[in-house]
Amino acid sequence: MQIIHDISDILRQAQANAYRNINKAMVQAYWLVGQRIVEENQQGEAKAAYGKSIIKNISQALQAEFGKGFSERNLENMRAFYLQYPISQTVSAEFQAPNFELSWSHYQTLLRIENQQERAFYEIEAAQNNWSLRELKRQYDSALYLRLALSTEKKEILKLAQQGQRISTPQDAIKDPYILEFLQLQQHYKYSENDLENALIDKLEHFLLELGKGFTFVARQKRISFDERHFYIDLVFYNRLLRCFVLIDLKIGDLKHQDLGQIQMYVNYYDRFVKLDEENKTIGIVLCRDKSETLVEMTLPEDNQQIFASRYQTILPSKQQLQTLLAQHIKE
Repeated sequence: MQIIHDISDILRQAQANAYRNINKAMVQAYWLVGQRIVEENQQGEAKAAYGKSIIKNISQALQAEFGKGFSERNLENMRAFYLQYPISQTVSAEFQAPNFELSWSHYQTLLRIENQQERAFYEIEAAQNNWSLRELKRQYDSALYLRLALSTEKKEILKLAQQGQRISTPQDAIKDPYILEFLQLQQHYKYSENDLENALIDKLEHFLLELGKGFTFVARQKRISFDERHFYIDLVFYNRLLRCFVLIDLKIGDLKHQDLGQIQMYVNYYDRFVKLDEENKTIGIVLCRDKSETLVEMTLPEDNQQIFASRYQTILPSKQQLQTLLAQHIKE
């Protein structure tokens, strides 16, 4: 009955709201605990020894009353939590905590990220996109911030930490490389383009998260026809933020100039026969194992805004290598 369905929705929403409110209250309480510990430490004469001693005493007392959640390690995390989100960012009233949006588990993970700009980026993205703890860890492990920063102009990198990822141009929606470790394909395993496509469809939810904001799935092996000839586009998506179709052609080897010509033909067809007048121009992406930047530059026009070639990796990238590349990118 409709009334049962409606009442069930009301109750589920109430439960979700109650959970969010409880979670927010506990995170704020942990921040206040951290604040109080820092204030107490600052009053001690031998700070290191006093700080260790006071945390041990507090832990024993709180565990006796409130349980295992107040171990010495957790209290140290609360102290670190306060130090990373100091009172200067909030209303300076006693027992007034910031308005935190994520769970305590999220913040414990974020506190392990040393770079403040990188940490701020993941915090914004997790809150805006409702990332689960598992998804936050996955995006960090796949070095999303570093990959986006490498494809961003130097003067715009700071905005990643201030605003998160913003999608306003086709370039904003492109990553290089895309990380497809969730497919569980071994690095040197021999597979066909059809195998890769099937794996992506089987893990479509993961692939949409890797593609980024605003993507919705439209079709696979989409047939287009003209002059009694048929062609098949591997994957078709639509990006709601850019208001345009995104066509993806999969290549398991190195990029060839013919691959760019093929995706250009698909894009031209969609622009002329599929997209609506009020929609923006179609984007085409060739997803390949490797590419020559020179080949891409020589094949595509200088004012290209529609055709992109991106690599994909089936294993997680080395953060150290990406950090080195980012340092070079910033210096250039």
